[in-house]
Amino acid sequence: MNQPQRAASFPTDRVSARVRRCIAPLSLVSLMALTACGRAPTDDILRGGIPAMTDLHQASTLPPESVRTVARRDFGWRLIYHPAGAPVGADQGAARALCGLERRRVARIERLPRLDPTADPGAAIIDIICA
Repeated sequence: MNQPQRAASFPTDRVSARVRRCIAPLSLVSLMALTACGRAPTDDILRGGIPAMTDLHQASTLPPESVRTVARRDFGWRLIYHPAGAPVGADQGAARALCGLERRRVARIERLPRLDPTADPGAAIIDIICA
């Protein structure tokens, strides 16, 4: 009757000590493995049905050196660019490309006056409204 009592207490003490020693390294390895993977590609969709991973500067079809800002707004798109560094008719091409991201056509392009001409000298602001 002595043997079963000794056998029952001996393994549980050793097992619990081993488990305690292994938990910290295992959790650290798991955490490192998860963070090393990084964020998976997203299926997030912006307003207007635009995939979140879209490069809006590239989608505007304007030369990169002429584009200052491309932003999706409630009304459509706002584009700030330098017309001097863009080809003729670039605003219409950019409007078609940006509205095309939403699978819509261009309703109108509104040129906005520069209220602060010192902010980005020579830049033009246009609002693109998609139908």
